[in-house]
Amino acid sequence: MTRMPLSFPATHIGRLTANWWDQINDSIEWQDGIFYTLCAAYALVSSVALIQLIRIELRVPEYGWTTQKVFHLMNFIVNGVRAVVFGFHREVFLLHPKVLTFVLLDLPGLLFFSTYTLLVLFWAEIYHQARSLPTDKLRIYYISINCGIYFLQVCIWVFLWLDDNSVVETIGKIFIAVVSIIAALGFLFYGGRLFFMLRRFPIESKGRRKKLHEVGSVTAICFTCFLIRCCVVVLSAFDPDASLDVLDHPVLNLIYYMLVEILPSALVLYILRKLPPKRISAQYHPIR
Repeated sequence: MTRMPLSFPATHIGRLTANWWDQINDSIEWQDGIFYTLCAAYALVSSVALIQLIRIELRVPEYGWTTQKVFHLMNFIVNGVRAVVFGFHREVFLLHPKVLTFVLLDLPGLLFFSTYTLLVLFWAEIYHQARSLPTDKLRIYYISINCGIYFLQVCIWVFLWLDDNSVVETIGKIFIAVVSIIAALGFLFYGGRLFFMLRRFPIESKGRRKKLHEVGSVTAICFTCFLIRCCVVVLSAFDPDASLDVLDHPVLNLIYYMLVEILPSALVLYILRKLPPKRISAQYHPIR
């Protein structure tokens, strides 16, 4: 009995893969399923950030709005907005004028940038204090950079509103890529500096090891996610098949947002889950 060969030509496999990809992208059921999955994932991360914020507030209510509290609040807002956007994905992607879709998709990305560069600011302050360097201008730099980025982004949106053309759209995507690489370099610069400073710290302790692991892990995660965002956005600027702001690329959107926002946010929230120490009351005197 003669056996039939089981090998398939590479072109045939390529056609099957392309057909599978196109079928998913064109399927309304798959589109809804994937975008609702993103909605649920963002809602979950947002809920975790809110719960952690409440826990921190109950733990140290007298400290006011610390960097840790603001970070969790912004995480709650960013992921909550994303959840709403993807929950109403069909309406969002079909908005007219098209610039409204860009606003709803890009604004949470900018808020994500502001949220996580807050960690860079925090680390920069720690590093400068440890090196006896001035820290009074670091917050001014952080606020100025963020204000400048939002101002330029609003200008791009206004230009798109007045004249929706591919050139301005490409400039907008390149701008997002530049913002992302700035964030990645910020994490690499200050996260790396703080990491190596902790490694050279002479006293070996459990707290030092935990802080070393925390800084190293968060630096690696955030640097990677912003670098991926930069690369994908640049690709989408010049390749329409890689566009993220359309309804019929659900698989690409799923992979992209999972890699650059959902998984990094979840991992960072897990790594930074430790609550601050309770403040000892002035009326309480510990036993010495």
